[in-house]
Order: sequence, then structure tokens, then C-alpha cells
Amino acid sequence: MTNTTLDARIHDFFAQKRIAVAGVSRNQGSHPAGRLIYDRFKENGHQVFAVNPHIQTIDGDRCYPNLQSIPGGVDAVVIVTRPELTDQIVRDCSAAAVKYVWMHQPFGKGTSVSQTAVDYCRQHDIAVIAGACPMMFCDGADFGHTCMRWVLKLTGGLPS
Repeated sequence: MTNTTLDARIHDFFAQKRIAVAGVSRNQGSHPAGRLIYDRFKENGHQVFAVNPHIQTIDGDRCYPNLQSIPGGVDAVVIVTRPELTDQIVRDCSAAAVKYVWMHQPFGKGTSVSQTAVDYCRQHDIAVIAGACPMMFCDGADFGHTCMRWVLKLTGGLPS
């Protein structure tokens, strides 16, 4: 399960069909990342599931309180939450048999990455990408995300 290169882990992640986005927010003004990622994965043909215990729907789509409540389960999860919530979500991944996790980290401040959660994933055979934004690597990446990817690659800021 453990791929040694970032490119291989990214390829494997995007190969999954059923992807949850944990941390989709109803407040798009101050927390847009989860929603942007959710929408982009839908646009790219993935079956996407919103996870947030505090909201019921996203544009008419059901929003689930946790990974275990998604009918049929998911293959992968993008986590867009505070690090302390990431720790619980990766434990939920084990309970829901999820094998791929991406912990979002924006270019500026804030992160979903928790070293405790990264260690948990590695100990439980969950492929993990700890940092960066999936929108920097997905089909149809916008100019801003393409530039961020280039800068992070140049400066050594991409996840290892």
C-alpha cells in the first residue's frame, strides 16, 4: 500500500472513484477550500460525498456526519479540517476501510495535517498525502493552483 513517491500516491488517490471530502463548510466566505475541492472532484467524474456533522445538505446533496454513515463506503478521503479533528477522521478511516487519505494544506496559513494522524495512517496501512491541495494536481487545475504547485516544488514545500 505504501508508495514511496508523491507522484505515485497522487496517481493512486485520483484513481479512486468514491471520494469523501471531510470538512465541507456551509460558510464559503471564510472556509471555501472543502467546497471547492468537493465541486472539482464532482466535475472530474468522481462520486463525491460531503462529510460534516453540522450540516444536512450541500446544494441538495446529502451531507454525512461521518465516514461510517456513507452508504457503500468510500475509497478515499480529503480532509479539510483542523488538525485535532483530522486525528479522529483517520481513525474513522480504519473503521470504514478507507485506504487513501489526503490531508489538505493551503498555500497560506492553516493546515489539516496532524503528525499524529500521519503516523496513525502509516501504522494502519492507509496511504497518506500529508499536505498540499489536491486541486494543484487534478485535471483542469486553475492557474493559481498550478502556480502554487510550481512554487512548492521549487522550494521543496510539497509533501514527501
